[in-house]
Amino acid sequence: MTMTTTTTTAATPVAPSRGTLRPLGLREVEITGGFWAQRQAVNATASLGHIEHWMEREGWIGNFDRAVAGTLPLDRGGREFSDSEVYKLLEAMAWEIGRTDDADLDGRFRALVGRIGAAQEPDGYLNTMFGRTGQRPRYSDLEWGHELYCYGHLFQAAVARARTRPDADDGLLAIARRAADHVVETFGPGGIESVCGHAEIEPALAELGRATGDRRYVEQAALFVERRGTGTLADIELGRAYYQDDVPVRQATVLRGHAVRANYLAAGAVDVAVETDDGELLAALTRQWEHTVSRRTYVTGGQGSQHEGEAFSDDFVLPPDRAYSETCAGVGSVMFSWRLLLAQGLPRYADLIERTLFNVVATSPSHAGTEFYYTNTLHQRVPGTVPPTDVASPRASSSLRAPWFAVSCCPPNVARTLASLAAYVATTDDDGLQLHQYAPSRIRTTLADGRRVELDVETAYPRDGVVRVTVATTEDRPWTLTLRVPAWAQGATLVTPEGEQPAPAGTVAVTRTFAAGDVVELRLPMAPRVSSADPRIDAVRGCVVVERGPEVLCVESVDLGADVESARLSRVREVDGRVLATMVIAAHDDAAWPYGERPEPAGTTADVPLIPYHDWANRGPSTMRVWLPLA
Repeated sequence: MTMTTTTTTAATPVAPSRGTLRPLGLREVEITGGFWAQRQAVNATASLGHIEHWMEREGWIGNFDRAVAGTLPLDRGGREFSDSEVYKLLEAMAWEIGRTDDADLDGRFRALVGRIGAAQEPDGYLNTMFGRTGQRPRYSDLEWGHELYCYGHLFQAAVARARTRPDADDGLLAIARRAADHVVETFGPGGIESVCGHAEIEPALAELGRATGDRRYVEQAALFVERRGTGTLADIELGRAYYQDDVPVRQATVLRGHAVRANYLAAGAVDVAVETDDGELLAALTRQWEHTVSRRTYVTGGQGSQHEGEAFSDDFVLPPDRAYSETCAGVGSVMFSWRLLLAQGLPRYADLIERTLFNVVATSPSHAGTEFYYTNTLHQRVPGTVPPTDVASPRASSSLRAPWFAVSCCPPNVARTLASLAAYVATTDDDGLQLHQYAPSRIRTTLADGRRVELDVETAYPRDGVVRVTVATTEDRPWTLTLRVPAWAQGATLVTPEGEQPAPAGTVAVTRTFAAGDVVELRLPMAPRVSSADPRIDAVRGCVVVERGPEVLCVESVDLGADVESARLSRVREVDGRVLATMVIAAHDDAAWPYGERPEPAGTTADVPLIPYHDWANRGPSTMRVWLPLA
């Protein structure tokens, strides 16, 4: 059975068949410069090759060769889910090929697909950890085995390839469809009535259904969403909430448990709600997003404050020095928010995406693009230890960015996000075009009624707040240009051919018959802001955070010239584009009993630069903090 709605070939990770907004793909939006173009360039020239090298070195790619040779499980490399990391690399490669037409990368992509496809079983099953002689049987460990999770990333890689190269003859889409058909047959009605311990296949099946027009895949995604929370998985020490099998999705009020799993499940559930026109389910997910953002999300947009279980904690339990804030959870949060934005059109979702991109996703990779953070602390109490360059590091204990981890889900997750980032910049609806993220860009698209819209965006954002949109080509008919005004941008203004006007937080829209050369300019205030936390967040009571535009700032001992524990904030100002904090640096009596009535320690005053949090730890070991105690 095929879907009756129209399929799309837009080169975008998410292409709903209905919704308030239509996403624009890589053939319609190009990021041409600035902050994100630089990171895309590093991703292309350094990160992708680095990731591929480590996957070969650790044997994760070679697992597929060993499956063909029949030498598994003896020589298998990596954890039970290592197949999924190879698929994420494939997806990142597919988006990058779609973005740059890199012929060398395309050749490497095809070679990798060939090695993977050779390991697929005749019935579509594809996994290097289960099902062969000497291995555990297929689907014998749904709680921890990650078989369906791995399929999810395979499907997303195939969708990326199909949308960027619809005529590709490498066979990846066929591999994915055989595997998806196997999943439907095995887990559909009358089959195994359970789910995967790690959600991911849900959004992937929905997207594969959209890309191929096969309704069965969407229906299977819906079945997995409805089964979740009904206790089909075994209880574990961390509780069924760890993998969201404690409460049905429709009844849940907040994201809980493992933060990556929770966001992936929520993203897939939005896909199901949209494709099945299920308003009740969409409303439940909206409530979960609201509760999670207002009570369980760090100022950086990071999510997950428990190291045990990589999980959400209770409301307002957000200790900066114990922040787990896994990079992959940030990617999952972007996935969840983007789907809600397309469904509902509300700018608050784009606000969180922006915060998370700048302060979680951009924080993980080093400037060189060859070291990564798995977790993202907001307070480094002791200088970090430089990790070895030839050994995979433990995921959460690396106090500086590491070249590789024994669990390296984050590097390829960042890579696929950066490679596809242009697809999150803009959307259209029946009336016009909407800009959600600000970067120098070239936008060329056609509205639903055939009107051609061509724009060029110039900006140095986030270094400054001027976003200049020039109409390159248009038709002699009116349409609406809508610009997002971030919630933090109090006092923003909009300049149009008619003059200047206030731009309140939310969105501002300009409807007119544009002429080529017309300019609309959004001016966002970029003075540093001092923000305090909800008083229920005990861990940062009496502290403030300094923000500038979308960036959260921090102080590093490299600039302070002392341990950050000794500093208290007196005032903040901006001088020549730099944010300077006047800090009182005190000497403490470490030999004294730490309780009782204590005099304020004497201290010296110094002006110290605050840096964007995403840039921290690029200058060697240091201590660092985001939340600053007041003097």
